[in-house]
Amino acid sequence: MSEFHDGESLVRYADIERARDRLDDETVVKRTPVERSTSLGEMVDAEVYLKMEHLQWTGSFKTRGAYNKISRAVDDGADEFVAASAGNHAQGVALAATNCGADSTIVMPTHAPQAKIDATRSYGATVELVGQDFQEAMTYAQEYAADNDVEFVHAYDDPLIVAGQGTLGIEIHEDCPDVDTVVVPIGGGGLISGVATALERLSPETRVVGVQAEGAATVHESLDKGIPVTLDEVDTIADGIATGGISDLTLGLIEDHVDVVVTVSDAEIANALLLLLERAKQVVEGAAAASVAAVLSDQLDVSGETVMPVLGGGNLDMTMLQTILIHALTERGQILRLRVRIDDMPGKMDVISGVIADHGANIQTVRHDRAVEDLTVGEAYLVFQIETSGAEHAATIIDAIEEEGYVVEDINRK
Repeated sequence: MSEFHDGESLVRYADIERARDRLDDETVVKRTPVERSTSLGEMVDAEVYLKMEHLQWTGSFKTRGAYNKISRAVDDGADEFVAASAGNHAQGVALAATNCGADSTIVMPTHAPQAKIDATRSYGATVELVGQDFQEAMTYAQEYAADNDVEFVHAYDDPLIVAGQGTLGIEIHEDCPDVDTVVVPIGGGGLISGVATALERLSPETRVVGVQAEGAATVHESLDKGIPVTLDEVDTIADGIATGGISDLTLGLIEDHVDVVVTVSDAEIANALLLLLERAKQVVEGAAAASVAAVLSDQLDVSGETVMPVLGGGNLDMTMLQTILIHALTERGQILRLRVRIDDMPGKMDVISGVIADHGANIQTVRHDRAVEDLTVGEAYLVFQIETSGAEHAATIIDAIEEEGYVVEDINRK
């Protein structure tokens, strides 16, 4: 008989306990630490404890669900698995299958970060790159499973997967039994479904908050309509939660056990990621930073509480890190782009560069623009990209250039 319940579509706490027994092996799933962040706590007037699941084997929580699913299937005779993933589920399935002595094929979108592709292969999987997004990769993987008679491992629409992810909820309660609010990122909803189910039993007074990226948000509409909503396309830097849809299983669990779901912008995610680098000295991916972005946002009041954002993954592609850092530094005014209108004659660049240098800023790039419609004959624009110490420093530089008689535009703020 199945470990799950005939006629019961949702996961029960007993299923999570059984999953924890299966995962009782530090070489498969390790207990990840919790660290207090006084810096973040001061920002939101709360006690903030970070659940460092990005330090898990494979760099994310996905190993929990994958091993629970695959080890059970291997016990029942399966020896080959296929999955679709943008990265973290891929690595979890690859590691779990290899540890269980089974073969795995992982279908990833063609734009998947190279670091995640390489890591997945390093855990023993065969990787196929198919489609422009997760949904296309998913369709191909499901067809592959049917055509080749192998076991398909869904990233979230499977009770065994959800139960495995729910073991993180047990750890959270044991680490911090008095936690008031737990904040969990939502992609397909497997993690929050399991965590919320566990906490409903262990600490029903704890508020469970889900967070989605604005460019991949589906939960609010799904709850309103009573059915899972799938997006035609997603647009977010948080690729780990860019599934573009949830399932009947996870929608039901979210509806039953999750208290609040909020959305955050890519700008908020980028800022949270940078804060985690600077203040907590932790490198996480955008999906993980989304939980901290929610805590910092106006949508969530945690004042006076003990709050635990879940840092679910740390598999951050270096190209994406560069993109996020540039975006976040621009938002802060630490990367400043100025357009200065000048009379196009020798010496003007030296004058303005001198003003910038006198105020302790570094010029990264500068160019002349002459072929611009609003310029009159004999005029030009100088466009500077400048490193500053922050918004106040940037404002001081702009004021100083204007005091020299030049018209200045902050291009980043147009």
